[in-house]
Amino acid sequence: MVFDRFKRMMGRDEDLSPDFIEIDLEQEKSSSKIFIKTFVLKVYEDINPILNALREGYTIAVIDIKHLKSKDVVELKRAISKIKKTVEALEGKIAGFGENTVIATPSKVFDIQKGAAEPEVQKSSDIERF
Repeated sequence: MVFDRFKRMMGRDEDLSPDFIEIDLEQEKSSSKIFIKTFVLKVYEDINPILNALREGYTIAVIDIKHLKSKDVVELKRAISKIKKTVEALEGKIAGFGENTVIATPSKVFDIQKGAAEPEVQKSSDIERF
């Protein structure tokens, strides 16, 4: 009975069987987007929003570690270790860029490539001579 009222509210009373309802699972996959968010680690407790964003699975975290690095290196190592364990548990990736930036990604990101892609160099035998 409750289901019948729900069908009437949705305006699909006549085109649905009372035995089942069809759900389009592809709709959720196509509308998912990846966000890039910046974070600043000033104290160890600042990792909580980072971990929450990574656990959602739709955020690439760009983390500035400069402040915590200048204050307390032990706390920085502890924070990075916690972030790294969480990223590995989620099957994501983590990488450092420069001395003050860490990037953590969800499992949806295939790989983190550091540096510019090197152009292919032609061998001297491949170069035409005039």
